[in-house]
Amino acid sequence: MSVPDTRGHTAATLYEAAVASAGLGPYAMDSGIRAAWPSARLHGPAFTVQGAGGDNLALQRAILEAPAGSVLVADVNGAAWGHWGEVLAVAAQARGIRGLVIDGGVRDTAEMAGLGFPVFSRHVNVRGTRKLFRGALNVHVEVGGIRVVPGDLVVGDADGVVVIPTQAARRAVDEADHRVAQEAGIITRLKAGAATLDIYGLRDASHD
Repeated sequence: MSVPDTRGHTAATLYEAAVASAGLGPYAMDSGIRAAWPSARLHGPAFTVQGAGGDNLALQRAILEAPAGSVLVADVNGAAWGHWGEVLAVAAQARGIRGLVIDGGVRDTAEMAGLGFPVFSRHVNVRGTRKLFRGALNVHVEVGGIRVVPGDLVVGDADGVVVIPTQAARRAVDEADHRVAQEAGIITRLKAGAATLDIYGLRDASHD
């Protein structure tokens, strides 16, 4: 089952849409997983990597195995090493990989920003790594406190990273369309002077 196009929806909108259409997640990675450079954005199906802290051989293998259009989602045990940098970003970009989400560290963030290669990580660290542990590819992993299954929809932007199971992704995107249209109407009313307490029916709740 393939994941749908996100139609430009943000991580926050898709999170709320997933909750509304499929029930409470969790869908959001913890706030320690954040953009390694400003304005980084990504979306696509997860290609998962189980690596080891301080070693990036599994990531190098993943670049060769991941299909074009996928997002690498890697667990390296939250280790603060530079598991990924400019060289691997260029290699991944050349193969059509859309970005990286890693529970660990990366480096060369300015260079990756220049390439336009989106990366979300727990740390930024200059230390280089070993190349000894082959790891496992396309397996279930836990990244940012979320269980990620190969093929899940991954969306990342300035607000964080959201993971939506494949079977719930299309409903979430459709619900996001509805929410965006609804919010456009709310914003129009706010600009005309309406109060959020009235729009959301909270006027009574505001009184002690």
